[in-house]
Amino acid sequence: MGKLQNPILMATIGAAQGLRGEVRVRSYTADPMALGDYGKLHSEDGRMFEILEIREAKNIVIVRFRGINDRNAAEALNGLELFIERENLPDDELDDDEFYYADLEGLEAVDETGKSYGTVSGVYDFGAGDLLELKGPGRRPTLIPFSEAAVLEIDLEGGRILIDPRAAGLVDDPAEKGDGTPPKGRGR
Repeated sequence: MGKLQNPILMATIGAAQGLRGEVRVRSYTADPMALGDYGKLHSEDGRMFEILEIREAKNIVIVRFRGINDRNAAEALNGLELFIERENLPDDELDDDEFYYADLEGLEAVDETGKSYGTVSGVYDFGAGDLLELKGPGRRPTLIPFSEAAVLEIDLEGGRILIDPRAAGLVDDPAEKGDGTPPKGRGR
């Protein structure tokens, strides 16, 4: 198979585990053990990976791929990202109010007045909660929290998300002083 048309990041391979070719894998699926349920995984360079064995570890899964039979081959995979084609994700299992994070990319972020703050170019989690990256023409990329307070509505069909720019940290709170401290009488 050639290059994927609409790749979805499913996992990132980490360090080798043991001597038999197993690797530690950070799975981005809701159930990490379901990583093998999506068929063959693909790397950006066109290689395909078939999961032979998978078992759970603390925050990761330990995987053995077909053709990766020793520690040296496993170590060569460290840092490799694995993808599937978007069409291989099961849409029929989603509830009406559920979506895949990849579906958010390309949506325009607007406030209640219709002012645009850019489009969603990525969804990240650095450990403190999910963040949306917004990019707009002539603007530097900005990260906003992907929370109920900051993202008020998601309209996949309309191609937009409704945001609260204050809760998202895109505009200053007029009640705060210029130095970022709250006015007297207001606790932090």
